[in-house]
Amino acid sequence: MPTNSFEHFYLSWIPDKSKLKRPYYLTLANALEADIISGKLVSGTKLPPQRELADYLDLNFTTITQAYNLCREKQLIYGVTGKGTFVSPLPGKNIIRPSGNQNGIIELGLLKGFDQIKAPIIEASKNVLQKGYIEELYSYTEAAGHLHQRVAGAHWMKQMDVHTDSEHIAIFSGAQNIISAALLSLFKIGDKIAVDEYTYSNLIGMARLSHIRLIPVRGDSEGMDPGELKALCKKEDINGIFLMPNCANPTTCTIPEKRKDALAEIIARYNLILLEDDNTGIPLHSGREYHSMFSRLPEQTIYICNSTMALCNGLRVAFAAFPESFRVPLLNALFHLNIKTSSLDAEIMTELILDGKAAKLLELKAELARERNRIFDRYFPGTIKPGSPAAFFRWLPVPRLTMDEMEAERLLREENVSVYCSYRFTVNRNPHSFMRIAISSPETTAELEKGCCIIRDFIQKNSVTDV
Repeated sequence: MPTNSFEHFYLSWIPDKSKLKRPYYLTLANALEADIISGKLVSGTKLPPQRELADYLDLNFTTITQAYNLCREKQLIYGVTGKGTFVSPLPGKNIIRPSGNQNGIIELGLLKGFDQIKAPIIEASKNVLQKGYIEELYSYTEAAGHLHQRVAGAHWMKQMDVHTDSEHIAIFSGAQNIISAALLSLFKIGDKIAVDEYTYSNLIGMARLSHIRLIPVRGDSEGMDPGELKALCKKEDINGIFLMPNCANPTTCTIPEKRKDALAEIIARYNLILLEDDNTGIPLHSGREYHSMFSRLPEQTIYICNSTMALCNGLRVAFAAFPESFRVPLLNALFHLNIKTSSLDAEIMTELILDGKAAKLLELKAELARERNRIFDRYFPGTIKPGSPAAFFRWLPVPRLTMDEMEAERLLREENVSVYCSYRFTVNRNPHSFMRIAISSPETTAELEKGCCIIRDFIQKNSVTDV
């Protein structure tokens, strides 16, 4: 029996005792997760101390600890030494916010690509609405995209050394949509995909939903280490690999050509399905030699052309190139997930590409990004240089702080700055702490400078000093 009477005692979370079944720790963890996801427990809620909850439920203290630990591993809750356990901000609720500097918040977490530049998008939208075949764009046909739109995609991707035809291209509602379709159609429950130690956060979330295991592979300043990948393939039954060769999110690392050759050899030897997420499109203007992984492994690669994100986030249009062997499963997944991508949005993107505005818009944003990078370097000199001088985000190593990363995010938000820390980008517990700073998201350089100043002062104030 409980040692205390809880008739007049407040607990911030009271699970339904009648629904508790063995194993108790698991049903408790599921109940806590359900109340967090439903919104019953909002972000920042302080949970009952484990001993008090154990006493109330008449359960062993270690049972409550196990339940909390399960939810902590899912990043649903986090602990602050000396203060207690709190509900984490859910990704879906934490990142979907209206654009602009709402309530004085400087956005350096959610990655946006200079959304304030709207004139070329608006002009292209007006041109599309004046076309004689506009009625066809509202039809319920062409699930993979209209032929001329796919041809425009093929033309655009040639600049990234991806050579294919319109029959092996499909239009999706953004890169995340391509990743989701690929995971659901080309892999099965329990399959393993090799990833960088720090990788695209939404890939992590989608893999969890798909019950696919992501296996981190150590790397260096040139990206994933081929020797480590080879050793992993010998040890584990690896089915696929996810790479961001250009200015990887979040590390900003760019894989050089020789490293690509070494990785391609291993991917070919072990017949891995490669998801190549090209998130910049910048190399087509850089003047340096560039060869895609797709060109090396055309029969094993889905190329995700995500440079369209830099043109306009809101259009949610991305091109995917794929081999014949992937056609049926991938297009089936596209149909079952979306039916189709908006033909109107795809037509606006096509208009931008064919009239040359897309390339000019990327060049303009690249120049703005270079200026933002120079500002970042003034506030954080000596930090790791990005793989592209026109990177839209930066990797900022952080010394050991007096709080964990979730608490650091919360405290910075109280100072009106939103950042994303390394726990969001790692499959396992992260050995190093960093912040990904989305330097392209603030509407003005003044906002960026103010945000950098607040972050710099916060780190200096809260760093642990060795005695």
